[in-house]
Amino acid sequence: MCTAEATASLLQVEETFSACLARIDALILKPLLQAEPTDQKGKENLKLFLLLNDRFQALWNLTEENYRILKQKCSTSESFCIQDIYTVWKGDLFLNLYIQYFITFANYVVVHGFEHATKSKSEAWKHHKTVLKQFLTDFTSETSMSMALYTVLHKPIRDHIMQYILLLTKLNEVLKEGSEKDVVTSAIKEYMKLESFVSQVLDEACFTKSLWKSLGYKFTDMLCVPERRLLEDSKNLPISASTNRSDRILLFDDVLVLIQGNSFQSFDLKLVWVDENCRKKSAPGLYGLRIVTPEETFFLSAKDPQMKAVWQWKLNQAVRQALNGKRDFPLWGKTGEGTEPPSCRFFTYVFKLEGKFKSASYEGEWHWGKPHGKGTLKWRDGRNHVGDFKEGLEHGFGICLVPRRSEDRYDCYKCHWYKGKMRGYGICEYGNDTVYKGYFKDDMRQGFGILENCSAEHPFKYTGQWENDKKNGYGVWEDKDRGERYIGTWLDDHKHGQGIVVTQSGVCYQRTFHADKMVGSGILLLEDDYIYEGNFTEDLTFVGKGKLSFANGFILEGTFTNKSGQGLQTHGILNTSNEQLDDRITKAQLGLEDFPVEKRWKGIYDQFLEFIHSGCKEETEESFMGFHIQTSKELRKSQEYLFCQRGTEDVSWKIEEILEEVVQHQGLESLPSYLEKALKSSLHPLGKLLKALTIAFQATYSGIGANKHLLTMAQEEIKYYAKKIWEFYQGLLRLALEQKGQLPEKHVEEDISDQKACSMVLPLILPCFYPELFMLYMLYHEREDDLYCQGIMDLSLFPDIKLLEFLDVQKHLWPLKDLTLTTNQRRSLIKDKCFLSATECLQKLITTVDPREKLVILQKTYKEIESTVSRVVEKDYKLPMDDLLPLLMYVVSRAKIQHLGAEIHLIRDLMDPTNQGGLYDFLLTALESCYEHIQRMRLHQRENCHVTHSS
Repeated sequence: MCTAEATASLLQVEETFSACLARIDALILKPLLQAEPTDQKGKENLKLFLLLNDRFQALWNLTEENYRILKQKCSTSESFCIQDIYTVWKGDLFLNLYIQYFITFANYVVVHGFEHATKSKSEAWKHHKTVLKQFLTDFTSETSMSMALYTVLHKPIRDHIMQYILLLTKLNEVLKEGSEKDVVTSAIKEYMKLESFVSQVLDEACFTKSLWKSLGYKFTDMLCVPERRLLEDSKNLPISASTNRSDRILLFDDVLVLIQGNSFQSFDLKLVWVDENCRKKSAPGLYGLRIVTPEETFFLSAKDPQMKAVWQWKLNQAVRQALNGKRDFPLWGKTGEGTEPPSCRFFTYVFKLEGKFKSASYEGEWHWGKPHGKGTLKWRDGRNHVGDFKEGLEHGFGICLVPRRSEDRYDCYKCHWYKGKMRGYGICEYGNDTVYKGYFKDDMRQGFGILENCSAEHPFKYTGQWENDKKNGYGVWEDKDRGERYIGTWLDDHKHGQGIVVTQSGVCYQRTFHADKMVGSGILLLEDDYIYEGNFTEDLTFVGKGKLSFANGFILEGTFTNKSGQGLQTHGILNTSNEQLDDRITKAQLGLEDFPVEKRWKGIYDQFLEFIHSGCKEETEESFMGFHIQTSKELRKSQEYLFCQRGTEDVSWKIEEILEEVVQHQGLESLPSYLEKALKSSLHPLGKLLKALTIAFQATYSGIGANKHLLTMAQEEIKYYAKKIWEFYQGLLRLALEQKGQLPEKHVEEDISDQKACSMVLPLILPCFYPELFMLYMLYHEREDDLYCQGIMDLSLFPDIKLLEFLDVQKHLWPLKDLTLTTNQRRSLIKDKCFLSATECLQKLITTVDPREKLVILQKTYKEIESTVSRVVEKDYKLPMDDLLPLLMYVVSRAKIQHLGAEIHLIRDLMDPTNQGGLYDFLLTALESCYEHIQRMRLHQRENCHVTHSS
């Protein structure tokens, strides 16, 4: 058969088939469509029949179109090619229409559509009944009208598919090898699949129809839907459920049904997992399958392995096809094989049984019957949780909204979760305008955290330790209404134990607290440098026995009373024997013994220590060390950084890269630069630790906390920060070496460790704390710096020559050549020209925060003085101490550094211990001597003036 003959044969077949479809339409479909059902079932069936009619009309229209195209081709052309055969060229269109028709036809069969249709009482149907019977005898000898209808509406169409296959097969036999033969071969395969598909669809429909007949009305009404197909029945292929939970098991293409007596359970196949390797041992002689669903797990047992294998295969294929949203083509694959369904899925489910998720709707990823991956939980009461799940519980980062009962607001938790409970770092925005940023454990605030209320009514901020959802341990409370800051210990949300209160006016006191109430005696430091030791009230009124020490050294000791209208009264002794300023009084320091530095901010260190002990797993990084994130927006970005594809960055700081770099840079040459880079990065564990410590430090010592009586507390705190950061660096290094199978170095002596922390880490972290720390130094040395500044002002009035002379600088060292004269100018009046380079060098002292760099500037200043002197004497000249001090004092007076006392003492307190006793120490001592000498000069002037006025 050539292509022309095939085309002619196909034309004849299409003409015959089209005529057949016309008769079916006229004698069957039209009369049936005129039916007017009155019952609900009849109305539903009519809707389905209308859809079947639409599918029939589409099939008929396609046949007619194919017939017209073929006829036109035959009448106008003598040569033919494969493209002229519409069934090949438009094969997909043909297949799709036939598939749609037979699926709709099968749906109508399942709901007993033909049985209901033949019972129609409409006049149109009665009129056509006789003609219809005559027409149907051509197709079947069956007396049943419904069976006749069933046959006539599918048999001619199935026969037509077989005619397509025969025609294409004959054509394929005569075609030569090539592209045309390949196209026809492929078309034959698809039509053969269609024939197999139709056969399977009709078998399933009849199988399902028989089931609905055998079941009672109760089950049929609830389970029967047109699209549902029965795939297997335990009555046909015996299998039983565990613990007598069912009499019959039905596998449909969308649900698994267990029938027990007059009730049943159904399980959506999209959320059914089949495990053949179930751990539970079956009874002797039985072969089991474990069925996993979101809320229940049960076992199916078969008597022989073949039955188990068939059920397992059918279950898996049904689940897979349900997940795909369509049946296979053919229904069970090419030869019956198929891949197993994925264990990870995405679906929506409403929990029904008692438990944490009862009545909650979960939409998201699943794994073996449990929420696992990304998902959203929504409860009826308005709660919802969006985030990560693991094995059925919230695990990882999540956002949870909890409605408040009494008001139309929500508490919003943006937190890390562990096995269903909040654990790790999170931000909670409560509905009452309060925000908590800190750590959680078992759904409670635990560890270090910040609670802040920025509302206008009662603004406050707590920074410190939490335990069991309450303020416990060391913490800082700021009451912005009262202008007070409490620094001390807490117990169950109350100030309890030793505490320091700092006020906006500069007054501060240390007292013992019990449940927010002051008890016992305390120390009160007043703004005019008076110290009161004894009992006092909350409004700072002296009561009972006490001792008042004045700044001038006088001491009043006795009993104090404060009667209404009479003011403060005392009965005691005033000691005036010591009439001089007493630094013990004016510069008293609080909190040193009561708040050991190692017990402050323990909650911060514990998180980082736990992270290292956990092996620095990347998925736990933000949970342990998220405190560098201070806004909800940053927290979300952080999660995107953690769990999504990372962009290219200059420093990516993945944990594995961090551990690798720690090993690479452990040498003394590269370690400082590595530590500097790590501490500046908000993505490195050390940088995150530094950020958290910075927040704690600022909460204590900035603003109201800027009080000179807290300087030593702050100073030792920063040194301890450096020590802990060094320890954590050592911990990272040990872990990295262990993971590489290398042995870490032996334990370093604690003194050496402290020295390394001070010399290497302290200068790197100091810029983070410098503004608050230097403010404390300025306040602490305010009186001395005032004297010094006044002395500088006095010395600045001197011209250069007069000042050199006044300071007893030897004349042969004066740089007179630097005194360039202009018109009408005398040398004796020139100012700010001598030792100008050294002066400008010393002025750079305030441009850096690093004690090391400040000492280097001091050394350069010394070199500049020496260089100027060598130029003057025209030879290398090493300055002896007797010459250095007057010259350095000249440079200091001209540099006019405002807070030189604060600078000197900061350098002295925080300098590298290895520099003690060396050149740097010598130069710093010389600078200190100049500073003190300038103070004494001013003090003597003040005393002389006082004597003169007295005279």
